[in-house]
Amino acid sequence: MESPDARYASSTEAPPNQSSPRDSPTREGTEKNTHIRFLVSNAEAGSVIGKGGTTISEFQSQTGARIQLSRNHEFFPGTSDRIIMVSGTFDEILRAVDLILSKLLNEFCVEDGEDVDPKSKLRLIVPNSSCGGIIGKGGANIKSFIEDSRAGIKISPLDNNFIGLNDRLVTLTGTLDEQMRAVELIMLKLAEDPHYAQSFSAPFPYAGVSFAVYHGSPSTSVLPSVGTAAAYNAMNYGANGAGVKFQNNKEDRSTSVTIGVADEHIGVVVGRGGKNLMEISQVSGARIKISDRGDFMSGTSDRKVTITGSQRAIRVAEAMISQKVASASDR
Repeated sequence: MESPDARYASSTEAPPNQSSPRDSPTREGTEKNTHIRFLVSNAEAGSVIGKGGTTISEFQSQTGARIQLSRNHEFFPGTSDRIIMVSGTFDEILRAVDLILSKLLNEFCVEDGEDVDPKSKLRLIVPNSSCGGIIGKGGANIKSFIEDSRAGIKISPLDNNFIGLNDRLVTLTGTLDEQMRAVELIMLKLAEDPHYAQSFSAPFPYAGVSFAVYHGSPSTSVLPSVGTAAAYNAMNYGANGAGVKFQNNKEDRSTSVTIGVADEHIGVVVGRGGKNLMEISQVSGARIKISDRGDFMSGTSDRKVTITGSQRAIRVAEAMISQKVASASDR
């Protein structure tokens, strides 16, 4: 495989079997600073950072790009994945992304065979307002990008489960070379969008995202109003917040339970910017949905909180919610 420096030192010559420069977005203005964001698992984030930050420092030194990651528990809404933002000039970003993806491919991707380039998925984070330019009129742009790069390109719908989330995921599937060509084409198109530059901020701009409405569940229960602290402590949580692992295969089956939480206590369950709810979901492993204002448990003024996951995850989530409510009640 050629080095990233060699691959991106030349600017305008199209690779063999790819469209000509006039059929692709132009490279005008690519010396201006821009950015790109994509998702990585927590383990992959650790690999990019390296021991004592050595890897990320080396990548930044080699490419001239700036590489930032969201913090350990700052995930893209609806996922358990962290965010990498790479910023700099066009070519600096491409070299840095190439280094990052090459490292992750070597460490985390299982090859199908000795003579086959491994395929993987890369999920870019793109503002909803910029996705139209990638799609193009009648899908013309995205079709040409797929033909040029030979990568699979799929744009997710805007996730209505998260109010205030204005980003979508653009998933690129293919070999490293295919993904990198797709990244190049998409970045060139984004460079034409004056609104894209305005989205340049911190790697984790989702503090104001809140969780939306969820209706219906297979079963319901009411959150206990007494003994909540004891219920939480009974889960045998350690100092690091890790729960006990139950050895019971039946408990791994996913189910749903709806509990009632007094309307005035929903705020403490959700937390500022959804922080508490995200923490509960991450620690327990359960998915949690809260009904809209005015959508109460029958005959009560309690909001519906639907918890989905294994029995173990549901118990942990219920106990953590109980503790939040108990703390609010004590105050």
